[in-house]
Amino acid sequence: MKIEILGPGCSKCEKLLKNVEKAVEEQRIEKCEIEKITDLKKILAYGIMMTPGLVVDGKIKSVGKVLSPDDIKKLLAR
Repeated sequence: MKIEILGPGCSKCEKLLKNVEKAVEEQRIEKCEIEKITDLKKILAYGIMMTPGLVVDGKIKSVGKVLSPDDIKKLLAR
């Protein structure tokens, strides 16, 4: 599983990253790569206009929200 956090490095992006890390740890997902994308061109390539963005295995799951660890766990379980 590959999870990408899209954002320029603002406090919301950092909080989403921490929440993703917590959700992955609590779910005991072993094979998971978490990557923070700050390059504006890469972010825009996904077609999102608001950050933070959450992408799981190439699919946009959330835009412009700081999801809680519980919300993230629900997305990862699908």
